[in-house]
Amino acid sequence: MLWNYGRKTLDWPLGDNPASEITLFGPQRELPAWPEWMVQALETAPLDVRITSELILGTGQRPNAAITMRRDQFDGEWMTVRDEKGDESYEVFCPPRSAAFVAGLPISGQHLLAKNLTQAKGYDAVERQFRKWRDTLGENAAPYSLHGLRKLAIVQLAEAEYGDAQIQAVTGQSAQMVAFYRAKASKKLLSKSAQNLGDQNKNGT
Repeated sequence: MLWNYGRKTLDWPLGDNPASEITLFGPQRELPAWPEWMVQALETAPLDVRITSELILGTGQRPNAAITMRRDQFDGEWMTVRDEKGDESYEVFCPPRSAAFVAGLPISGQHLLAKNLTQAKGYDAVERQFRKWRDTLGENAAPYSLHGLRKLAIVQLAEAEYGDAQIQAVTGQSAQMVAFYRAKASKKLLSKSAQNLGDQNKNGT
């Protein structure tokens, strides 16, 4: 857009736009949602990784927004989440599981993952711990990142039959991205229904 503006509006001698053929829309790289076995394996993860994972799943936020959450973002049945991409914050319902989890964390500062009394731990520090732990799980864990937990949050909401608008209200993601991961949840549910129906037919005969 900047190249086109300079060439067409300002009449700069830039020549043809080298980025004119780049496709900008749609998921550029799929970040796979975590499988259940890896979620269960979190019991063996470092505390910072467990806290981060629980916050991502409970809030649907991006990892960095979850890592930097403050205690004052939780107020009874509500919590304030941050859409880093849109640079805005908004209140959403806080699941009882998340409220209980936060209430049970030791207090060591303003943040849930506190570096000191007023600062949160950094994303890089937590992500390094995550990668080190992931390596202990073997090659099957290699494709999964902390961002994949955010995708899992979408899939779980879709499996619980939340509508697209409801999922967007929780995660702040685009309709396109919600639809992308809803399709995965739909396939899982359809496969489960098909298998259950097959078992019923077998039992009936």
